[in-house]
Amino acid sequence: MAEFKSGFVALLGRPNVGKSTLMNRVIGEKVAIMSPKAQTTRNKIQGVITDDEAQIVFLDTPGIHKPKNDLDNYMDQAAFSTLSEVDIAIYMTGAMDKIGPGDRFILEKLANIKTPLFLVINKIDLVHPDDLLTLINEYRTLADFAEIIPLSATQGNNVDELVKEIKHYLPAGPKYYPDDQLTDHPEYFVVAELIREQLLLQTRDEIPHSVAVVVEDMNTHENGKLVINATVFVDRESQKGIVIGKGASMIKHVGIGARREIEPLLGEKVNLKLQVKVQRNWRDNPLFLKRAGYDQRDFKN
Repeated sequence: MAEFKSGFVALLGRPNVGKSTLMNRVIGEKVAIMSPKAQTTRNKIQGVITDDEAQIVFLDTPGIHKPKNDLDNYMDQAAFSTLSEVDIAIYMTGAMDKIGPGDRFILEKLANIKTPLFLVINKIDLVHPDDLLTLINEYRTLADFAEIIPLSATQGNNVDELVKEIKHYLPAGPKYYPDDQLTDHPEYFVVAELIREQLLLQTRDEIPHSVAVVVEDMNTHENGKLVINATVFVDRESQKGIVIGKGASMIKHVGIGARREIEPLLGEKVNLKLQVKVQRNWRDNPLFLKRAGYDQRDFKN
C-alpha cells in the first residue's frame, strides 16, 4: 500500500486572479469568499481536502500589491509569511493577464524558496491556445517552475490534474485534521467573511476596501434561531449611508444574502442583526485591525 502523504500548499498571486475560486473548487465547499472585486481575501484562508491517498492543506493568501496603508501591509505579510510554512508554493495568474511589474516583483520574492514552485494559469477558457503557449514561454524565463498547469477554476478544467501533481510532490506525513474538516477558521471568522462577501457583491466600488465586519456575539437563541450580532465598520459617514441604503434597504439585502450562506454552514436558522458604524482611518489603526482579525504580530517570530 502506498505511503500516505500530507502537506501545506500556498496560493500566491496578484489580486483577482481566482485564488479563492480555485480553492473552493478543489475543496468542494465555499471556505473563501469570492467577488469580482480585487482584494477580497484579507487573511490566509485555510482549506483542507482529504482522501485515501493524501491530505492537502491549502492556504489562500491575499492578492499581493503595493501597500498604501497598514491593512495593505498586513495583507502582503499574510501572503509572504506562508512561504516558511508550506511544502509547495503555487503562483497563480490569469490567462488574459499580461506579465507586469507586479508579477516580476512576486516571482523575485519566490526565487529563493526551497519548496517546489508551481505556475497555475487560470481562466484558460477565455483565451486562444496559441496565446496561452506564448504566455507559458514568457513565464519560463522568469522562474524555475517545477510544474506549469493551465486550468479553469470556474469550469473545473484540469483542476484534477493540479491535485494529482500536488500529491506527487508532497512528502509522506500524517493527517493534520479530521477527514471531514474543511477549514481551520473559527465560526466567528467565517461568519464575518460571509457578511463581508455580501457587502462586496451589493455595494458600490468605493465601499469594499473601506469596510470591515466584526461579529460581536453568536451564542444565544431566540424563538429557535441563533442570534448573531455583527457590526459593519466604514471609514466615512457618507459610506455609512451607502451601506445602510434608503430606508435601510441595502443593509437588509446584505443581511438576507449573508443569512442564506450562514445557515447551511452552521446547520441552523439564524437571526442576523447588523449595525453600521463609522471608524475613521481604521486601516491605519493597529488596535482596530487586531479587533477585526488582522494582527500583524501573527507574522513576527
